[in-house]
Amino acid sequence: MTAQPTSLSEIQRAMADAVLQPLTADDSMQATGARGERMEQVAASFIAPNMRLTAFERLEIYNRQYWFRVLDSFAEDFAALRTILGSHAFHRLSVAYLTTHPSRSFTLRNLGAHLVAWLIANPQFAGRRHALAVDAARMEWAFVEAFDNAEHPPLTSDQIAKLDASSRLALQPHVQLLALAYPADNLVLELHRRDERQAGEAGLNHDNAELPPARLPQFRRRSTWVAAHRVDNSVYYLRLRREEYLTLAAIRQGHALADALEAGFIGSPLPVSRRPSYVRQWFARWAELEWICAPPLESFITS
Repeated sequence: MTAQPTSLSEIQRAMADAVLQPLTADDSMQATGARGERMEQVAASFIAPNMRLTAFERLEIYNRQYWFRVLDSFAEDFAALRTILGSHAFHRLSVAYLTTHPSRSFTLRNLGAHLVAWLIANPQFAGRRHALAVDAARMEWAFVEAFDNAEHPPLTSDQIAKLDASSRLALQPHVQLLALAYPADNLVLELHRRDERQAGEAGLNHDNAELPPARLPQFRRRSTWVAAHRVDNSVYYLRLRREEYLTLAAIRQGHALADALEAGFIGSPLPVSRRPSYVRQWFARWAELEWICAPPLESFITS
C-alpha cells in the first residue's frame, strides 16, 4: 500500500520522482518505481482520475513530456556527439546521463554541464569512439558557455601596452579553452552544418528513425588546443598553439603576467629568440578579439 502524500512538499516530491523516472522502450511510464512501488498506486495517491483518463495515464502525460523535452533539448546541444555515436547509442547515453544528472535549473541551458566528466567516467556509452566523443562533448559544451556567458569591459590596446611583469589579468568569461585529444574542431563544425541541413529538411524529435554512427574521415590522435569565443552574438572556434593555450590558462588561473608567460613556454621547442614575436602577435589578437579584461576586485582583496 502506497502512503498518500499529506503535504504540498510531499506531493511535489512524489510528482518529481515519477516525472524524472525514465520511460520504457515504447515511451510509456514504468509500471513500477525505483523502489519497487506500483506506479498505479503512486499516481492514485495524489492524482484523481477523470472521465477519460486514469490517474496513472494522467501522470504518464507529464512523465512523457518531461523526457521528450529534455531529450530533444539535449540532442540539440550535442548534435555532433549524436552523429558520431548514432541515434540509438546517443539515446542510451542521454537517458543514463539525464537520470544521473536530471534538470536542476529553471533553464534547459544547463543540461549538459556535467556531461564531459560523466562521459569520461562512463566510457561504455561511447565504445571505440570514446576519446573522440569526449572531445565532441567538450566542444559542444564550450559552445553553450561561449554563447551566453558574461562579457566584461575589455582592456584597450593602450592599457595592454602599459602592462608589466607583475600585472594580473583576466579572460572574458565567454572565452572557453579546450585541450583536445584529436584535431576534432573542424569535424565538429562540419557535423553541426550537416545536422542543421538535416534538421531543416526533416526536423529533430524523439522518434526519429534510427541513424547509424556517421562515417568519419580517418585522422590520428594529436593534441590540439582550441578557444571557443563570442563575437557579435556568434560563436567561433580558434585553434591555438600549445604555448598560447598554456599562457591563457595561466592568466585565467590568476597568475601574474610574467609567471603566465613562463608557464606557457615550459617545454616549448620554440627558440628563445622567437618567443617575443609570438607574444606580441598573441596580445595583438587578444586585444582585437577583446578577450582580455581586468580581474574582479575580490581577487585583489584575497591575494
